[in-house]
Amino acid sequence: KSNSPPLFYKEAASESWVINFLLDQKNIATLIKDNVESARLAGFGTTQNDVQLYVNNSDFESAQKIIEEFNKENSF
Repeated sequence: KSNSPPLFYKEAASESWVINFLLDQKNIATLIKDNVESARLAGFGTTQNDVQLYVNNSDFESAQKIIEEFNKENSF
């Protein structure tokens, strides 16, 4: 079994930061890997949906419920 956190959410930067904020409000630790910003700083491009959000295995189910609620409230 891997000790690394599971990839939880991969979306545009703006949505990932909102999700990060919501999880932080529930004391769920996250790790954001922002490949868009990394590429920009290095001088090359990438897709806008290349932001990955990770959570600890122990928080996965709680985080999933928060994301599902967010998606329900923000579906168009």
